[in-house]
Amino acid sequence: MFVDMVRKLMVVGSAGMLLMAAQVHAAGPNEICLTYANGQFEPKEPTVPADSPLTIRVKNMDAKAMEFESETLKIEKVVAANSEAVLNVRAMKSGRYEFYNDFNEKARGFINVQ
Repeated sequence: MFVDMVRKLMVVGSAGMLLMAAQVHAAGPNEICLTYANGQFEPKEPTVPADSPLTIRVKNMDAKAMEFESETLKIEKVVAANSEAVLNVRAMKSGRYEFYNDFNEKARGFINVQ
């Protein structure tokens, strides 16, 4: 009887832990993936929801390093050739936030926050 009770508690505890993990995952930040190739970003103007943290994954497909920079987002990160970087951004208000490659300022885009 004691063993059955322990088993039930283990099952209930495991289910509770899975539920908590699912809630944490659901509350996680939004993610966008920006690809940098041939001196340009794609997509050039992704849209994300306001008031929510954001993860930006930058994939540099070029043979040279690039520097992802945004003064309005207050972030910058050098991304080596043929590699990727992950940037975490605080929750933002609605607006249009510019980003660019600091090594090639013609390569620009905007994150639309709505």
